[in-house]
Amino acid sequence: MRALRLLAVALTCCCCCWPPGSRAKTLRGSFSSAAARDAQGQSLGHFQFHGDHALLCVRINNIAVAVEKEAKLYLFQAQEWLTLQDGYTCSEKLSKAQLTMTMNQTEQNLTVSQIPYPQMWYVFYADKYTCKDDNENSQVEDVSFEIMLLNPDAEGNPLDHFSAGESGLHEFFFLLVLVYFVIACIYAQSLWQAIKKGGPMHMILKVLTTALLLQAGSALANYIHFSSYSKDGIGVPFMGSLAEFFDIASQIQMLYLLLSLCMGWTIVRMKKSQSRPLQWDSTPASTGIAVFIVITQTILLFWEQFEDTRPHSYHSHDSLAGILLIILRICLALSLGCGLYQIITVERSTLKREFYITFAKGCILWFLCHPGLACISFMFNDYQRDKVITIGVILCQSVSMIILYRLFLSHSLYWEVSSLSSVTLPLTISSGHKSRPHF
Repeated sequence: MRALRLLAVALTCCCCCWPPGSRAKTLRGSFSSAAARDAQGQSLGHFQFHGDHALLCVRINNIAVAVEKEAKLYLFQAQEWLTLQDGYTCSEKLSKAQLTMTMNQTEQNLTVSQIPYPQMWYVFYADKYTCKDDNENSQVEDVSFEIMLLNPDAEGNPLDHFSAGESGLHEFFFLLVLVYFVIACIYAQSLWQAIKKGGPMHMILKVLTTALLLQAGSALANYIHFSSYSKDGIGVPFMGSLAEFFDIASQIQMLYLLLSLCMGWTIVRMKKSQSRPLQWDSTPASTGIAVFIVITQTILLFWEQFEDTRPHSYHSHDSLAGILLIILRICLALSLGCGLYQIITVERSTLKREFYITFAKGCILWFLCHPGLACISFMFNDYQRDKVITIGVILCQSVSMIILYRLFLSHSLYWEVSSLSSVTLPLTISSGHKSRPHF
């Protein structure tokens, strides 16, 4: 068990090498004729516009070169762009653009209006060299640019940097941080005293509190990022990456805790007697499997985050890594459920049965909330799916933590169950603690 804890801490520390993702909706760079020619249009970014007065603002620093190259921006709706990938020449693709902007001024605006529902739009750059076979003239000076993509705010003014898929997340993380702050003010002192006293629940409370603090840190980092993002469309990329780091670290800590508590039920239970159903088994086989599961989830989390650089920690699992994560969590939940079912069916003590059932609710909710919400999200429109998953997973995992906290701080459940036998529950300090309560 100590080896698994050290592994969890080590993998958590490894997250410090997290790379910053691409999040800005204020785009900065250079219009390149060579890049546009090679790709039949230089891809600049994408944005989910909504409303009747969405706006694209562009600033360039070398208007003479832009005019000489006949520089233009092309906007395509996502569905239309996908249909143009096969069977169309370069010129035919560009001619199919829903909106076009000829750049002949230092600052220009393009209104994206009459959008019946939020849609993803792709922005491309092309000039007179883009569709020519001769590349000699494409090696001309690049033009630096800044593009702001804006949606209408509540008053209809195009000032909102958030796309349709991100709207509301800033307010959600503000409320979440506020709730964490209020809870900390109310319960922090008593929880710290409970941890300092030690006892059978000491290790569990330490790991659970660490995971909770990491989740709170993730919420705060997301709020700081989105607060800045709402003003300039760029935000603080480091804080966005830090939020993802905290989330992964929290996932690792919770997986460590739940595996520590559940290994005896699900992996080596056939070797245990009925009187010791929940004791941690530190055999090489059980520890090896636990270490393998922790490493596997960590690798999949890193893999998914490297593939998907959207501005929050939870994704729709469109990638192979995301699908494998769903499968892993479902397998863990099923394994836990089967082990608990076997214990509950033969358990005669009402108090123990209540403890096992409550614990199962917290664990299964933690494991299945992400796969379940990923499936439920398909009932919503594309632009709503990420928000459903992000908000839903955070709320479900918070409820799961509340269930586990109530369970392990309860006089009537954990303490009385653990006092029935010094080896009934895992992660106990010693049998000498069982004669006196700590809460």
